[in-house]
Amino acid sequence: MSVNVSVRLDERLAERLRLRARAAGESLSDRLRRYAEEGARRDEHPLITFRDGPTGRRAGIIGGPDVWEVAMWIDDLGPVEDPAAELASDGTVNRPHIDAALAYRSAYPDEIQARIDLHRSETDLADRTVFLKPLYPPG
Repeated sequence: MSVNVSVRLDERLAERLRLRARAAGESLSDRLRRYAEEGARRDEHPLITFRDGPTGRRAGIIGGPDVWEVAMWIDDLGPVEDPAAELASDGTVNRPHIDAALAYRSAYPDEIQARIDLHRSETDLADRTVFLKPLYPPG
């Protein structure tokens, strides 16, 4: 369910938003809705930002990898006593960033799991495709 909210914007800001929405093929309402949702999530998770990419927008750590990547790396460590400390020890991601990613994952588990599943599916498909190609063309 959605509610109608009236907001007054400065004329220049409204025009900037219209231009950005148009450039992305979105309506102004869709752009504002996305900004509101992502802004609320940023307030709740200050080290998280949102990025565009070939598979759509996704949550990422400011100055670091995507949240789904950190979550997947933690999952892939298996049963270790402190997976976050283990991941931080290799220097790829620091502990505050790992904690931020895991907090975001806790708040939006379906979103992050869908990204992990997509990655695993695409990786599996790519691996199978590479192994099915002949090394040398016939002839």
